[in-house]
Amino acid sequence: MSIGRLPVHEQHILDEIERSLRRDRRLDRLLRGQPARRRPDVKRLLGRPATCRPRGRTVALLVAVSVALVVTGIVTSAPWALWTFAAVWPVTLFATFRLLCRWSGS
Repeated sequence: MSIGRLPVHEQHILDEIERSLRRDRRLDRLLRGQPARRRPDVKRLLGRPATCRPRGRTVALLVAVSVALVVTGIVTSAPWALWTFAAVWPVTLFATFRLLCRWSGS
């Protein structure tokens, strides 16, 4: 806390301001010389999917279901199979990408 020739009530106000500034992580990082992150916090924006850590079995199952659906859709031309494949395929790609990133150490 600062020491000075201020009246007691002003000193209390100044001390409270200093405490709140010390709790500000971004300001603390800036004052210590570390650059603030310019990109948004992905985990906060996307929520749970950004923290997804799929297992190999899960990805293998998703790939098998996707292949089965696309084969069924091609053979029968059933709209339900094609639409289901369209819904499952992006999830499969996302899970595969996350698994490969985890395996590569990124």
